[in-house]
Amino acid sequence: MIKPLADRVLIKMIEGEETTKSGIILSSGAKEKPQIAEVLAVGEGQIVDGKKEEMYIKVGDKVIVSKYAGTEIKYEGEDYIILKQSDILAIVD
Repeated sequence: MIKPLADRVLIKMIEGEETTKSGIILSSGAKEKPQIAEVLAVGEGQIVDGKKEEMYIKVGDKVIVSKYAGTEIKYEGEDYIILKQSDILAIVD
């Protein structure tokens, strides 16, 4: 498994709907990039001015991320993104 370092978070995007509310099926080119993801792993946090900065994101959280944030990677056939905790905009309840 991938273990992010410092204040980084490993996420997997959650696929969006393929049909509109009115039932129209969207082609893959017409779909927007999903912005909701599941957190799979969290770094230990970073040290700022001699103090450890706590991570407020936890494994299993559903989060909203900046549209083009992070680094996309492929590992064992799966697509993931590693990004900084600050690129996460909100936690979805």
